[in-house]
Amino acid sequence: MIQKSEYVQNPLLVQDLEQADQIGNTPLRPISLVINGRVRSIHLKLEGANPTGSMKDRTAYALIQDLQGRRLLNTDSIIVESTSGNLGVALAFQCKARGYRFIAVVDPKTTYENISRMEALGARLEVVRQLDSTGSYLLSRLARVDELCAQQKNSVWTNQYTSPANPRIHYATTGPEIYRQMEGQVDAVFVPVSTGGTLAGIGRFFREMSPSTQIVGVDAYGSVVFGTPAAPRRLTGIGSSRRSSFISGQLYTSFILVKDEEAFAFCRALNAAAHLRVGGSSGAVLAACVRYLAEHPAVTNVVCVCADQGENYASSIFNDEWLDRQGIHLGRHHLDALDAIIP
Repeated sequence: MIQKSEYVQNPLLVQDLEQADQIGNTPLRPISLVINGRVRSIHLKLEGANPTGSMKDRTAYALIQDLQGRRLLNTDSIIVESTSGNLGVALAFQCKARGYRFIAVVDPKTTYENISRMEALGARLEVVRQLDSTGSYLLSRLARVDELCAQQKNSVWTNQYTSPANPRIHYATTGPEIYRQMEGQVDAVFVPVSTGGTLAGIGRFFREMSPSTQIVGVDAYGSVVFGTPAAPRRLTGIGSSRRSSFISGQLYTSFILVKDEEAFAFCRALNAAAHLRVGGSSGAVLAACVRYLAEHPAVTNVVCVCADQGENYASSIFNDEWLDRQGIHLGRHHLDALDAIIP
């Protein structure tokens, strides 16, 4: 469990704050796959077990704690952040617990479920609808954050994109948890990438504790995080329209790009075969892991970081009508994924 802060804005919200601090120590669930005719076991680090259902609970906690530690927040502060969904929910939860106002800058790709949860937690939503130069919305969201911070008195940007608190929390908690849960035997860890904070934190920990562990970044096809060409993508919670401020070459071994169809197919196959719902970035990580293990038969002790639960995607990934509207046909990808996962 992450250490609880002594700082409490509103004594009436102590119970909320207690729950807001119940972050980390998420479970590791083994599953079996058939790859090239051979049964392989992997472990899923299920970050959906965090209070608001995603790894972003760790990030939100760390960002707020960092601002409080530097005395940049007071009772009149308005927290502002750009988010594709999960961090917005996590920040709304933390802000409610601590008595801060919160503005989430989102875009049309943010799921209905996450929008509803942010609003229920008292967040004010600013929806950006203008595509940026990469065909996504991130740069437009960041421009709106700048405008809001200039307009709103007492506004404070948590800035998940450059705050050292982002990778630090994964270095201090996520990496050590994986190492401990695997009893120090970790051949490879597959990590979804957006801001790069998770990859940087986990990568730094394993470079110090277990240098032989392969750290594989998993990114969306069309993301520019690793310098690959920009293209439209439907995956949320993974990928970015800008390079990461946190990632350097020595922190990871390799990276794998995954297309929307592959990721969604593995989400649905995992649900069908193992009755486990995870989000799109987790489907991408699983798809990348299967591809990697097919080429590396000697790798045995494997962890896939599953950033969130699938309940936030009932209206998208797990909805046939939504897939049809997006022109996504899983077809062969879904059959391949179903063949790989052992019920």
